[in-house]
Amino acid sequence: MGEVITVTGMVLSAMPVGDYDKRLVILTKERGKITAFSKGSRRQNSPLLAPSRPFAFGSFVVYEGRNAYTLQSAEIMQYYEQLTTDMEGVTYGFYFLEFADYYGRENVDAGGMLNLLYVTLKALQNPNIPNSLIKLIYELRLMVINGEYPQVFECIHCKKKLTKGYFSSERGGMFCEDCKSFARGSMTTSEAVTYAMQYIVAAPLEKLYTFTLTKEVEKELKQKVEAYKACYIDKQFKTLSVLEAITT
Repeated sequence: MGEVITVTGMVLSAMPVGDYDKRLVILTKERGKITAFSKGSRRQNSPLLAPSRPFAFGSFVVYEGRNAYTLQSAEIMQYYEQLTTDMEGVTYGFYFLEFADYYGRENVDAGGMLNLLYVTLKALQNPNIPNSLIKLIYELRLMVINGEYPQVFECIHCKKKLTKGYFSSERGGMFCEDCKSFARGSMTTSEAVTYAMQYIVAAPLEKLYTFTLTKEVEKELKQKVEAYKACYIDKQFKTLSVLEAITT
């Protein structure tokens, strides 16, 4: 028999169902990614109207059914209203939600993913860091959380500590100068990008979005992150195509 539980989470997506309901996908700390039906939430006077939309972050009281949950009430701490007035920012935000949805699994602790998503959406409201850089940081750090990230601290062949080298997405890391004969097909990686990747992988979450890069260094970092994603991400994100259309 199901039970009523309270979970901390963020709504990743909301789809209309029937005349007045919604089907929500919520990333929760306690239960991972769950599906919850929000009955009557499309009625204008429904107390579930505001909580049943993407970006809503807070506590959700849900009833656990056999195949899905039913949302009973919610206490929302953050709606990210500022994003809704920024077309580019909100599109980045929807992409971040979709990327989290890709990695989310039911009944797996998602505290790390949820915290990353929370601070990343906050970073989108900071005019001092480019959205394009926020995207690269988020992508690489989310892969770190899910165990799919490159070895950037030491050579994957001889284990020598790295300050620069040769990046191989296929081999899952970097080679040092002494081992470049093993690095065929790899990309030369500058000291700046090596340090940036090391910082993204290991920095405390609260300090993750506290740096910027020159355009040249960001371009090189993007080359590495995109190559790595191509090896390990097997999905074409719908929101990414929209994002590329409005930023190019």
